[in-house]
Amino acid sequence: MGNLDFSRWHRVNPVETELKFQVPAHVRAGLRRAVATASARTLRLQAVYADTADDRLAGAGLALRLRREGRVWVQTLKGRGDGLMARPEHEVRLPAQRGTPALDPARHAGTPVGERLAALLADGAGLQPRYRTDIRRLLRRVRSGGATVELAFDEGRILAGERWLPVCEIEFELVAGPPAALLALAERWALRHGLWLDVRTKSERGHRLARGAERVPAIKSVPPTLAKADTPAQAFAATVGAALAQALPNAAELAGGSGGPEHLHQLRVGLRRLRTALRLFAPWVGETDAALALELALREPFARLGASRDADVLAAWLMPALAAAGVPTLQLPPVAAVDPAEVVREPGFTQLMLQAMRLAGAAAGAEAPQALQAQARAVLRRAWRRVRADAAAFAGADAPAQHRTRKRLKRLRYATEFLRPILPAKAAERALAAMREALDALGAYTDVLVAEQTLASPAAGDSPGAWFARGWLAAERERRLAAAAKSL
Repeated sequence: MGNLDFSRWHRVNPVETELKFQVPAHVRAGLRRAVATASARTLRLQAVYADTADDRLAGAGLALRLRREGRVWVQTLKGRGDGLMARPEHEVRLPAQRGTPALDPARHAGTPVGERLAALLADGAGLQPRYRTDIRRLLRRVRSGGATVELAFDEGRILAGERWLPVCEIEFELVAGPPAALLALAERWALRHGLWLDVRTKSERGHRLARGAERVPAIKSVPPTLAKADTPAQAFAATVGAALAQALPNAAELAGGSGGPEHLHQLRVGLRRLRTALRLFAPWVGETDAALALELALREPFARLGASRDADVLAAWLMPALAAAGVPTLQLPPVAAVDPAEVVREPGFTQLMLQAMRLAGAAAGAEAPQALQAQARAVLRRAWRRVRADAAAFAGADAPAQHRTRKRLKRLRYATEFLRPILPAKAAERALAAMREALDALGAYTDVLVAEQTLASPAAGDSPGAWFARGWLAAERERRLAAAAKSL
């Protein structure tokens, strides 16, 4: 079959644009009814995903599958996308035949993802089935905002040997029209039905299942790709996109029940970076007011996630430090922390993420003739002056002012990291090294303040251990305050 011309069965989509949401159990019946209109149709999808014995395709962000769609066989190769809603894809619709067709990587030759696959298999490594899916899909097409969008409500399982995972999700795929219309439609459905955004693909979940891995490492920040020739609007889009690419995978792990303290930490870092881009770079886009309003709206979920983060810090740092200092047995009072999974599963949180994606998409296509370097210098100069003034007065400032200094320095650091590709390399690295050192000292000082606030609660009691801990923390506060002021 390798010599056959499959060109008339090919469907080449350089980029597949879609959004996927998990469907909570209590809304499944209602969502199913909403999709199952007279024009909807049901299709059974049975797929086998293949990889090498060392999982090199998954490591390169590729997913290769052979899927039976009703009576038709389709071979699909997907590449690593932007981690949000766009992913390279090449599909080959196979001719009618008896039995199950063989998987053939050559079917994707001549495409970018196909060439990447060929390079990975150049040493002759063989492919083998790694996991499979059995899905019942309810399909419906809708027109909204000048776009045609395909809704796919999937129910079924991902299977790897004796292990399996349930699937209940809905995908919104852009067939034609502007991506902004896809985002607006998905936002309405998410709010109406209580859906939460999940950027993890079936192939990612299946690969994890095949490996027997219950938890994956948290996603850390990756700088945006910027060039000096970019416009300020393009830089805004890139920085917002980079922040979302960090925040959303970590949010999905927490929402799905497989996240831990590090996922929460990296989610908050991603959200803080997102808020920095929205706040400092808002004047670079035509929707300045919308960007600033979104930054303001993000403060509420960010603060709720912060309470959970504080509880993790106390458990991981304070108790071992007190034990090392010889503090008598101490029982910390309970910290009123919100479950982070509940926060990121809320439709309101998903709405904010979709609004950020819409702003980034609008900025990417906007015309902004200003020179990026001049705009970047102006932003950094203003932020730097504020931090310098705060640093000079830090030691004698009150707690709210000290906290403001830390936030301003974090914004300056993230803005510098965002814009680093267009800044003088040595000067930027010197500045970032100084900022990291100062932020480490400020973080250590803040940890003591949080611990003191916790032990000041009546629930901490008046035991000898509590009094000893308060005295130790008071001394530690002065030491760390001096170190923070010196570093600043």
